[in-house]
Amino acid sequence: MNLRRLLAMAFKETLQVWRDPRSLAVALLMPLMQMAILGYGVSLDIKHVPLCVYDQENSQASRAIVDRFVSSGWFSVGHVISRESGIRYAMDRGECIAAIVIPVNFSRTLAASGSAPVQAIFDATDVNTTNIALGYAQGVVAQANAAVAAQWNSAHAAQPSLVGQTEIEPSVWFNETLDSRYFIVPGVVAVILALVGAQLTSLTISREWERGTMEQLISTPITALEVMLGKLIPYFVIGMADATFCLAVAIFWFSVPFRGSVGTLFVTTALFNVVVLGIGYLISVRIRSQLGASQVALLVTMLPTTLLSGYTFPIDQMPAPIRALTFFVYPRYYVTILRAIFLKGSGLADLWAPLLGLSLYAAAIIWLAARAFRKRL
Repeated sequence: MNLRRLLAMAFKETLQVWRDPRSLAVALLMPLMQMAILGYGVSLDIKHVPLCVYDQENSQASRAIVDRFVSSGWFSVGHVISRESGIRYAMDRGECIAAIVIPVNFSRTLAASGSAPVQAIFDATDVNTTNIALGYAQGVVAQANAAVAAQWNSAHAAQPSLVGQTEIEPSVWFNETLDSRYFIVPGVVAVILALVGAQLTSLTISREWERGTMEQLISTPITALEVMLGKLIPYFVIGMADATFCLAVAIFWFSVPFRGSVGTLFVTTALFNVVVLGIGYLISVRIRSQLGASQVALLVTMLPTTLLSGYTFPIDQMPAPIRALTFFVYPRYYVTILRAIFLKGSGLADLWAPLLGLSLYAAAIIWLAARAFRKRL
């Protein structure tokens, strides 16, 4: 391998990127746009669920129940319903996805027995939202029950029985605030790096064919390996710069806790960058059209990264055949590594399994990419 020829090829590719507005837009603007859109737009937390209230009693006790729902921050009262048929009407129009029905004798029953029924109705069109809202409602009711039970026992001079009762004292590790953004934003970094890296490198060889410069490249004494490395080096630098930007935004803008080592983070990021660039280069060698190569790169990066990497859906909840398929999806390993470094502070020794999978993937992709390009027409 000749270092002079390698650097000349890297310089040539850098000039092509600099003179190509589309490549510059992908390299510079896409990370910023994707980080803003995905960082703010994707969240598993649900707040201010629109709530309809049908309070048939309208007493102090019934209003206290409604106030508990509102003060929790999870619900906001959208409509106060005056008749039962109004609940169906409001849900059909999308004005609320949950409704609370308080019966006429609510306060009297509560004062007599210390407990009273309250009906909660949910629009289960969106099952995930309904399940989360249902959990929120159960939490609000549990808190209200504890407060009412304490008041009722105090008023009746009764002591609660401790026989057979079990209490759970939860201790939450790694994401103490249970903020889904801390879980999602590290995965966004993997999505951006996969998309940007593959999109840029998928144009490297196909650009030469479309512009008619491949014949000149083949006539030079440069080797196929020097062509590959010379073309990938500028994009590796761009990928690491984009990674630094995205990781800095995750830490300083979105305030995702970073508990790991910067060295571990950049070693694993560099390894993932190699995999992504190798895939893009392999696509560019096989497909001589820039448009076709770009579309294939989008297909093999965006879909696996968002659907099968654990970024959006938990892998352990997938069917067994799909879980087995995820072992062949390279972003799975990097998403696991990012979350472990950010939230758990894991080191290289703790991450040996995903690192091994990512390393094997990198070796296989680079070997295939090196064998794919041949200096012949």
